[in-house]
Amino acid sequence: MRSETDRIEKQILLKAPLERVWRAVSDAGEFGAWFGMEFDGAFVVGARLIGRIRPTKVDPEVARLQEPYTGTAGTFVIDRVEPMRRFSFQWHPYAIEPGVDYSKEPMTLVVFELKEAPGGTLLTITESGFDRIPLARRAQAFRANQGGWEHQTRLIEKYLARAA
Repeated sequence: MRSETDRIEKQILLKAPLERVWRAVSDAGEFGAWFGMEFDGAFVVGARLIGRIRPTKVDPEVARLQEPYTGTAGTFVIDRVEPMRRFSFQWHPYAIEPGVDYSKEPMTLVVFELKEAPGGTLLTITESGFDRIPLARRAQAFRANQGGWEHQTRLIEKYLARAA
């Protein structure tokens, strides 16, 4: 049984066709543009990528929040790529403290699920596995990512509106 602190779930109806939303979440360049990251490779199942924070170009307010962390690197392991349906990766949540080695910690799983819906595409973002994060930083990582996914749902919405 999962606790209420193990999982974050956000949903948004995006006014864009499924194919367009799929590109925005499954292409490393497009994902990075709205998310605020630059990746050293493509999103391919099994790939272990380094993503570096690069403030988003989509929203100046969120870019200001990301700015102090510019260049901070994180590891992404691509878990699944199921075209037009599901994209997922593992990462170390809220791994932004300079000089801290997060590599020995468990990773959380982030899943983007897409479904056609009246008026566009329903995107569900789920991050799970927080209960395995070391207790000393678990609550902070959960809180930070809960707010972070709130921002990210707005960022992808703005990105898709701009790119239309």
